[in-house]
Amino acid sequence: MEPRVLIVEDDAELRGILVRGLAEEGFRPEATPNGADLLRRAVAEPADALVVDIGLPDTDGRDLCQALRAQGVEAPVLFLTARDALVERLSGFRAGGDDYLTKPFAFAELVARLQALLRRSRPEEPSEHGELRLDPTRHAVALGERSSSLTPTEYRLLGRLLSESGSVVRRRELVRAGWAEGAIVHENTLDAYISRLRRKLLELEAPVEILTAHGVGYRLE
Repeated sequence: MEPRVLIVEDDAELRGILVRGLAEEGFRPEATPNGADLLRRAVAEPADALVVDIGLPDTDGRDLCQALRAQGVEAPVLFLTARDALVERLSGFRAGGDDYLTKPFAFAELVARLQALLRRSRPEEPSEHGELRLDPTRHAVALGERSSSLTPTEYRLLGRLLSESGSVVRRRELVRAGWAEGAIVHENTLDAYISRLRRKLLELEAPVEILTAHGVGYRLE
């Protein structure tokens, strides 16, 4: 399911960029220009994360965050601000915020920070891949006493799939996980790596397989 992200940002241009960009990244964004409306929406229907501009026309974003926490909203809050002084960052954390991004920022960093917040906020679920595990010292995937060596790219791709076990990981997220930012990765390159991982899991007789979500990405089940 697409994570619901509530955004409060009074700059109309930036607000539009955030909504369009996050929708393309697989989120379900909803945006408003004022804090009162965000508070109402967040209390009425739980969100998975909130993006809160500190400098709002009707309130300070930190005061808004305190009101959210006081009303039982536990979703992680990512603050946006033009102020980068240490005292500003500390006050944001003390108000109940979880992360802090200074304007201007790279959109890719915003996405990465949101994804990290969502991973940390998810309740832990029992592993569905048995004893299958990554071995960081040998750069391998292991099952019981057996193991299979992985290239650095294979290791990063499988790590991302394991961390999202049961959920579809979009192709662009796998590319970001496997290759350095800005690398040119062709469509069939990712597919070739996935094929190699499938063979290695098959050789290990792993209790999971990598399934294709056509036109979207892959999932481990």
